Amino acid sequence: MGTIVEKARSAIARVESMGDRATGIFTEFDPQRILDDAARAETAVEGSSRALPLAGMLVSVKDLFDEAGYRTTAGSRLLADQPPAGADSDVVARMKAAGAVMFGRTAMSEFAYSGVGLNPHHGTPGNALDASRIPGGSTSGGALTVALGICDIALGTDTGGSVRIPAAANGIYGFKPSQSAVSRQGVHPLSQTLDSVGPLAGDLTTTIDAFEVMSGGRRPSAKSRREPLRLAKPRGALTNELDEPIADAFDDACENIAKHGHEIREIELGFLQDALFVNKIIVSVEAHAIYAGSLHRLEEVGDPRVLKRIRFAETLSKTEIQDAYRLRADTVRRFGEVLTGFDGLLAPTLQILTPTIADTEADFDRLNAAMLRNPSLINLADGCAITMPVGGGGGGQAHALMIAGSSGTDWRILDIAETLRPMLPA
Repeated sequence: MGTIVEKARSAIARVESMGDRATGIFTEFDPQRILDDAARAETAVEGSSRALPLAGMLVSVKDLFDEAGYRTTAGSRLLADQPPAGADSDVVARMKAAGAVMFGRTAMSEFAYSGVGLNPHHGTPGNALDASRIPGGSTSGGALTVALGICDIALGTDTGGSVRIPAAANGIYGFKPSQSAVSRQGVHPLSQTLDSVGPLAGDLTTTIDAFEVMSGGRRPSAKSRREPLRLAKPRGALTNELDEPIADAFDDACENIAKHGHEIREIELGFLQDALFVNKIIVSVEAHAIYAGSLHRLEEVGDPRVLKRIRFAETLSKTEIQDAYRLRADTVRRFGEVLTGFDGLLAPTLQILTPTIADTEADFDRLNAAMLRNPSLINLADGCAITMPVGGGGGGQAHALMIAGSSGTDWRILDIAETLRPMLPA
């Protein structure tokens, strides 16, 4: 294997060979800085008295994470002229300390406020499997850096699926941790209630290694647990109104898991589906609080689709807002209760097949809501979840399985993913 600098140089060449497509993937790309950082990482790895867990790995950075010397613009022209960050966010600092090299700042849906990845400012890059299809959002550029083999890891955020949606759409792995598991210091917010920070990667081991570093802790030693696994399969939410190929792929995955002796039992989760509207209220209200002083400016420079979603908060009464927060708290409690006695929950990551960019631009509200539906139900319940690819359906489509749990069960969910991975198509 070559040196870290050689690896970085090769990846830079790949980006430069992409021409205009790279402008839809990166908001900031500085080859010389990347090479300088790679040289420093190489020196640190060579001089370290211990093995660094992410030594030489290339990590793209969603344009929400502060990096010293770079502007954090959240994919928006509104923030394009703000001063560069004076310090790294906690997550970026942890990745660097683990031997990783930060490799460019990646494009995203403006303010991380959509699940499809459209961005009128930087352009919308096509899917890694089919350039005519959306990349998924909001961590669109990050997912592509991994899926196209440029980077080992992408730093992402997940408020309603923004790690898992683009990971699923591009046939890679993405983990949405419990909100409290990873520091959000130095990460530009969208919703303080629902935001979480997680990794995307091309394989499960790298995903787990990245989470261990990002969370600032060590993976617990293996604990005894019952075998076979006892897994929940939802009814009334997450499995309703699926596109047929997705339903078939999910049924096949469950059948394979059951054939290996693991127990799968249906549970009723209709209360999750009934409370789905709560996410729309909470995110809009909290985003409005952030951008209230900039709404007129956003009318000139913002994405009108995003501005419309922010302004939804202006239609809500105080009672509607209070009721939404109360229902969310009750939903979190009920989700934890219903999963008691189960090791984890299985569900399709996405409700629909990945649509084309043209169709999404023409029917944004419906398709954005459909792409968000399944992942956002886990954010609603304050849970954690990993998405894993489970084979392709042809025609530029990837299928994905989501394994989820209640808040604080991150390592158990990742353990389950390792157990199930050999039973499923890649």
